[in-house]
Amino acid sequence: MCPVVWGIWFSLSSILLWGAPEVNTSWWYMGAMGSRVICDNIPGLISQQRRLCHKHPDVMQSIGAGIKDWIRECQHQFSHHRWNCNTIDRDHNLFGRVILRSSMEAAFVYAISSAGVVFAVTRACSQGELSSCSCDPKKKGSTKDNKGNFDWGGCSDNVNYGIRYARAFIDAKDRKEKDARALMNLHNNRSGRKAVKRFLKLECKCHGVSGSCSVRTCWLAMADFRKTGDYLRRKYSGAIQVVMNQDGTGFTVANKKFKKPTKSDLVYFENSPDYCITDREAGSLGTAGRVCNRTSRSMDSCEVMCCGRGYDTSHVMRMTKCECKFQWCCAVRCRDCHETVDVHTCKAPKNADWLDQT
Repeated sequence: MCPVVWGIWFSLSSILLWGAPEVNTSWWYMGAMGSRVICDNIPGLISQQRRLCHKHPDVMQSIGAGIKDWIRECQHQFSHHRWNCNTIDRDHNLFGRVILRSSMEAAFVYAISSAGVVFAVTRACSQGELSSCSCDPKKKGSTKDNKGNFDWGGCSDNVNYGIRYARAFIDAKDRKEKDARALMNLHNNRSGRKAVKRFLKLECKCHGVSGSCSVRTCWLAMADFRKTGDYLRRKYSGAIQVVMNQDGTGFTVANKKFKKPTKSDLVYFENSPDYCITDREAGSLGTAGRVCNRTSRSMDSCEVMCCGRGYDTSHVMRMTKCECKFQWCCAVRCRDCHETVDVHTCKAPKNADWLDQT
């Protein structure tokens, strides 16, 4: 096993294996291992997923490396919210029981994780790290856009391969289950995959005398994953609550006033908890001790974040760069300055109505 893969396996397995509770095991846990041995030993995978894992161990490595990226993006998108996409130590599915609830948060996690696999696999294809794919083979010859004719060149990201692999691997288990939650997962997985392709952009290089664009060579490239994260975060805000239709083959809106979900929308069945207090059954860690913004009027405000319980204020010394001056040539010299700032953190519940619900 190469050092990078071993590092991924050891760090995550040491966190997750010891004392992991018996909940639905997710490919999120398996993907980070990047090892054929783990493909055999991890619980929860169906035969098709194991076959793909054994057949393409290099793809598993790219998925494992990409897991950290989409979790980081999820946490960026919700950093100022009561639910902050926190991962749970010693849990097989990384997110604890919050994923077992068919909520908006579960919908977002499934979508962003599916998008993350597409992005990671496609990137690995373009970088020549996978034996089963490379640059998009269909981007050959000449074509034109609104700026005129151009030749395909460079390395167009093979996003269609990333989508096909993500669909085959991620969707396999839910296609087999065929229950209401499986249909929800499949829908949100597809929404995530579509989001990556939505932000493909044409990049070009000009050729000609004195830098003129008499000839252009162009390729398709994925945008930074932040664009996908921002887009799915907006879809989360507009997620549509649904119920199963009468024949059990699809969805209908729970409230007739809302529009029917498109393939790009996120869907969910159950209302979310308020995430104010620790509730292990609901997967809520509560907001006690969370940092809040006393002057904000948004989701990170102390009033919203602390659920009306109030907050504590502490004085914290931090070091910053100050009195920066440009020196010829070519450096900026700064002094290290210390300043005291107020940090506000949410109070813990005090009365019986706020007891830890277990």
